[in-house]
Amino acid sequence: MIKFKFKNFLTSIVAIFILANPLYSAESEDLLKVKWSFKGITGKFDRASLQRGYQVYNEVCSSCHSMQYLSYRNLGEPGGPEFSEVEVKAIAASIEIEDGPDSQGEMFTRPGRPSDKFKSPYPNVNASIAANGGAYPPDMSVLVKARPGGSNYIYSVLMGYEEPPAGMILDDGVYYNKYMIGKKIKMSSPLTDGIVEYSDGTEASVDQMAKDVTTFLSWAAEPELEERHKTGTKVIIYLVLLTILVYLSMKKIWSRVNSEV
Repeated sequence: MIKFKFKNFLTSIVAIFILANPLYSAESEDLLKVKWSFKGITGKFDRASLQRGYQVYNEVCSSCHSMQYLSYRNLGEPGGPEFSEVEVKAIAASIEIEDGPDSQGEMFTRPGRPSDKFKSPYPNVNASIAANGGAYPPDMSVLVKARPGGSNYIYSVLMGYEEPPAGMILDDGVYYNKYMIGKKIKMSSPLTDGIVEYSDGTEASVDQMAKDVTTFLSWAAEPELEERHKTGTKVIIYLVLLTILVYLSMKKIWSRVNSEV
């Protein structure tokens, strides 16, 4: 007689979910580990940290790194930093955007609008490479997704600047970073204590800024993360309830069969 293995079936469902969820992917054991609020199937972004992280990106990182897939209006959308409409318009308007041509065929500059993409610090890739000693500053829009270790990798690199080990010789413009692939990086440490003044009064330590900007970059790479978590939780609840109903139905059916036998 066929028996319905409820426990095994439920275990299989959970295992499939875990293996399919990138949040559970293996990370390098060498990286610094942070208990991020947005990890796990019910994780959510810390709104205050997102807003501080944008401030760090805007005041420190944006001078070299672009975020070509983000628009200023995204800063006010649900699931993100959730700046107010007035704040989003003010942020966009503080940026000068080249537009045109006008009726005379000339290019012109204007204040940014919420619909504009984040302004790139360089007109093209070659200009960005030339300005950074031959190193290309990667776009930060999906940087967290593009690096093994994700959020922990970005945070670790920001915290990993040290003096090189004895005997290790670095070329001019190259810095030692124990978490960078190859241990060498052509970007000097971007963060120093107090380099920004947080509008909410939070102390701007290197550790705090590294966590905040990593949180912001994690959201930029997965702006739909919270909605996906909500959907995933609902699906798991539905599957569990369905499994219980199927189990009870099968148990009732087989109890009748057994009684007739």
